[in-house]
Amino acid sequence: MEKIPMTPDGFARLEEELKYLKGTARPDVVKAIGEAREHGDLSENAEYHAARERQSFIEGRIKELEDLVSRAQIIDISLISGDQVRFGARVLLSDEDTDEEKEYQIVGAHEADIRGGRISIVSPLGKALIGKKAGDSVDVSTPGGRKSFEIIEVRYA
Repeated sequence: MEKIPMTPDGFARLEEELKYLKGTARPDVVKAIGEAREHGDLSENAEYHAARERQSFIEGRIKELEDLVSRAQIIDISLISGDQVRFGARVLLSDEDTDEEKEYQIVGAHEADIRGGRISIVSPLGKALIGKKAGDSVDVSTPGGRKSFEIIEVRYA
């Protein structure tokens, strides 16, 4: 069974979603199915079919989350230090074309959120940054074309 690296925060978010799905969403959809059944003919009951579809989604997501949680390898970033980019590092980058600066944290694939500043260790940018240091340049193929970044700072917080 392959372990999945993740930060403590990412693991906590997965557990929180799992708890919500099991404790709130699942009982709510079961109730909605029961209420829809009371409306009669199930073959033409849109509420019933929508509730069953929602139930299927919830059960699938619960199974997926249980698998992720069971295979999680939680990496305590507070124990990591150094000047090289590794899992958990916060990296300040400067776009070499626009001089725009952005900060990203290198995280596991299931906790990545580009808007939240978290990029996956298996993403093209994440892969390009691993092992680099402040002052290094990286070239990355993006959907918008080739981009070059300079690493301004690497820190572990």
